Amino acid sequence: MSTGRLIFWISLAALLCLSRLAHLHILWADEDYHLAVAAQVLHGKMLYRDIWYDKPPLSAIVIMLFGGLPGLPLRLFSVLLELAGAAAAFRFARELWGEKEAYLAAAAFAFFHIFFFAGTAIPLEPDSLLILPHLLALYWAWRKRGLYAGILAGLCFLLNTKGAFVALACVILLPAELPLIAAGFTLPCLIAGTWLYAQGALPDYWQQVWRWGLLYSGNPLDEPATAPLFRLAGWLGFHAALCLGAVFGLRRLTDRTLRWKLAAWLAVSFLAAMIGWRMPPRYLSQMFPALVLLGSGGLAVIFNNRSLCSVIAVIAILIPVGRFGPRYIQLLTDDAQGREHNWGDAAMDRESRAGAAIVRQLAQPGDSIYIWGYRPNVVVYTGLPIASKIWDSQPVTMVPADRHLARNEVLDASWALEHQDELARTRPTFIVDGLSAYNPALDIRSFPRLAEWFANYCKVGEAQPGLTVYRKCAP
Repeated sequence: MSTGRLIFWISLAALLCLSRLAHLHILWADEDYHLAVAAQVLHGKMLYRDIWYDKPPLSAIVIMLFGGLPGLPLRLFSVLLELAGAAAAFRFARELWGEKEAYLAAAAFAFFHIFFFAGTAIPLEPDSLLILPHLLALYWAWRKRGLYAGILAGLCFLLNTKGAFVALACVILLPAELPLIAAGFTLPCLIAGTWLYAQGALPDYWQQVWRWGLLYSGNPLDEPATAPLFRLAGWLGFHAALCLGAVFGLRRLTDRTLRWKLAAWLAVSFLAAMIGWRMPPRYLSQMFPALVLLGSGGLAVIFNNRSLCSVIAVIAILIPVGRFGPRYIQLLTDDAQGREHNWGDAAMDRESRAGAAIVRQLAQPGDSIYIWGYRPNVVVYTGLPIASKIWDSQPVTMVPADRHLARNEVLDASWALEHQDELARTRPTFIVDGLSAYNPALDIRSFPRLAEWFANYCKVGEAQPGLTVYRKCAP
């Protein structure tokens, strides 16, 4: 490796490390969910059979690679994953375009993983974990290695059900090897299915991932139909440099067949992001691999020409730096001075940390926990095992976490009653209620099947403004 390339990669790694260390003392929604589940699996529980998990299995398994630990292990693993993604983008762009474009692709991959860190984009969760194997699957399809492409697409599907769209993109890029792509896709899925069947977890997998997932995606938020379009516009605006580069990249391709295939890859990725008509930033990251590859080819042309477009591209790059850069300075300054982060986006995480501290002060060996609300970070911070398969209120109320702080529309009332009966048969040591104070309509006391069960618990602490800790009352 040349000295210049070595300096490039060391600089990239240093910048990624610095950005992730700024989030060392924050757990984001979604990533805390997978950390909590992975930790329970490491304690001997089986996915789906012993713990409710509404995502495909590979996400939790990946998190287990670093022990499901928050703080430094989580953030360093994130850096390694993003460096691997940058390296994959480098190789793909170098073989498609050239050396300069390869550096642009790697730099863009890291840049937009630093300067677009909305709470729904930075975490290690299925949509973020999908980016690397998605890019690799299309790389192998482009290299005409259908079996490899299919295997990577199958792994994508085991991370996120949107992996099916990755497989479709591989077929579009390499239709002649459809049988090999299908065989490769089937292989990891068959292995995972056999494992789940052998563990008696396959029926629960179907219920939690597919039945619940279809209920959720089929019942979008009651919001103006234009709201997802505004989220899309925001994401595209902060990625405007890549979007502009992608236009020039497609124009640059002289092979018309390859041009429409790569354009179709981007279009299929966009369709995947549209599922459920929500389009939060993490869904839109489905388009990121195609944009990075096409954008690197186009940006090289733009910067070579030094035209008005190059000025526009530079301005587009500076916008996310100006928007997100100051927050990094604030977070790193807080850490250096030992201050708690006074940031509205992290307010509920601070509240959960305070509640977890109350639990840890009182906990004894053998104690267990249940969460009313969506606070998997409390499970992570306490380190306690969950009492049963049902470990948060979503399955019990059938009101998804993206709306249960303010709304109470039940997606499946009969299924909710089944889970209420199942919860009432458990005896967790602690109940941490992070929902009732925010949404009285979903107060745990308002559920008749849980009233007698909850009467056995006494309040032992409170983290303002909305989290209460209960413990089994003394006999």
